[in-house]
Amino acid sequence: MKKASIGNPFISSPYVVWSAIFIIVPLLMVAYYSFTDANGNFTFSNIAALANYKEIFLTSIGYAAVATLISLLIAYPLAYFMTKTKLSTQGTLMMLVMLPMWMNFLIRTYSWITILANTGLINTFLGKLGIGPLQLINTPAAVILGMIYNYLPYMILPIYSVMSKLDNSLLEAAGDLGSNALSKLSRVILPLSMPGVISGITMVFVPSVSTFYISQKLGGGKNMLIGDVIEMQFQSSYNYNLGAALSLVLMVLILICVAVMNRFADDDGGVII
Repeated sequence: MKKASIGNPFISSPYVVWSAIFIIVPLLMVAYYSFTDANGNFTFSNIAALANYKEIFLTSIGYAAVATLISLLIAYPLAYFMTKTKLSTQGTLMMLVMLPMWMNFLIRTYSWITILANTGLINTFLGKLGIGPLQLINTPAAVILGMIYNYLPYMILPIYSVMSKLDNSLLEAAGDLGSNALSKLSRVILPLSMPGVISGITMVFVPSVSTFYISQKLGGGKNMLIGDVIEMQFQSSYNYNLGAALSLVLMVLILICVAVMNRFADDDGGVII
């Protein structure tokens, strides 16, 4: 036991070094640039300037929240359906869920332009029916659709992973106690699957609220999100200090949201019968 305890620091040291170099150091650099100007002098002006982007922050959070909610409404029944099929069918369905992720993120997003454009597949089909063209591209709905399409697998996988491990004997016990299908869902399945739901919400909300490529391609620059503003500060304006301040505040908001969601998670998956 002593040898194992002595060896533990040496075993874990590479991971500590990795975390320090690629996580802690970058965060410290972001904090440094957030509270300094171009000359390296300490200032709060970057933080004060964030008041000009309040509406963009709210828009980003709103879009991400809608995309996360819709993803949850789609993923939960789909994950439940997958667990009720044969193991071979589950493997096939899982492959279909993962298949779009084998393609590059940029290509997946860009492909929706050919579908939603005024001369795209949908409007071409509607045109043959004497309808349209409808304005599908460069709209908030298109941006939210892009978020859902790209991040839906991250909602399905953790929910399916938890649901597939549920003990059927608990459902049988609930039935013996007089629970109907709806009662089983609300008082057994939902509480037990809550860790997967919370994990899925986190994995969809975090990238959605900070995305910029989806809003640029499917929003046409008309639906500016906070990720677009940060990207613009680094790539166009070369205002690294303001970009770092925006990134720091966004990171804090994300951590707060994750902490709030984890507050409602029950790791033990308690059952209420």
